[in-house]
Amino acid sequence: MAEDRGNRYFGLVQSLDEKPKRRLHTILKDLGWQENQPVTFMTDGGDTVINMAPFMAPASDHIRDGFPITMRITVRRQYVKGLAHHHDDAAKELDRDLRRIKGFLWHGNRHGGQAFIADLVDDLEDIETHSASIKALRKAASEFQTYIAHNRTMIPNSAERRRYGERISTAFVESTVNTVVGKRFAKTQQMRWSKQGAHLMLQTRTRVLDGTLKTKFQSWHPGLFSATNTDQEIERPAA
Repeated sequence: MAEDRGNRYFGLVQSLDEKPKRRLHTILKDLGWQENQPVTFMTDGGDTVINMAPFMAPASDHIRDGFPITMRITVRRQYVKGLAHHHDDAAKELDRDLRRIKGFLWHGNRHGGQAFIADLVDDLEDIETHSASIKALRKAASEFQTYIAHNRTMIPNSAERRRYGERISTAFVESTVNTVVGKRFAKTQQMRWSKQGAHLMLQTRTRVLDGTLKTKFQSWHPGLFSATNTDQEIERPAA
């Protein structure tokens, strides 16, 4: 959308920004967005952004980054590997279930994924042991079941999105965050920010990156910029 208008940045401290939805709406309009134009929100699940998506309805969609799901499955497979020494057959079956779950969710088959997660939880309950590793895996599997149930409507068909060259991850956001924040919030800077100070810094920094800070100042103080331009013309050497 509006590739010739460059990137736009958006940052806030949630507890201080009273109108984040309105500000986001303004940014999209500046980029040439039309009210009937689809908008896709891709996040790692933060409630702040999730709650913004309905504001853009009906032309909006919200999908989850697949990386957190993949990482959760990877962690649980590590748990299963730890069981192989004492429960080899059960560990192999559990690992197969986790790989099936990953395949279902990767292809956007939420129903199949949830069914296998439920089977995984049941199978773990049937393993007669009181070992700490089994208890930890049962807890992890139960948490994963809740996580998927809570986010099922936002799980996309990542295989299809990749096939069509669409984004499937928010990994690129990490570099954007570093661009916006830089060293300002780094622990090594030994700086302590108030919420208000952090919020105001984010507004200034995003304006600088957008190239809109000068325009905003001009709208606030037109006389100041007029005087500056006049001084520059007076000091300019003659040809």
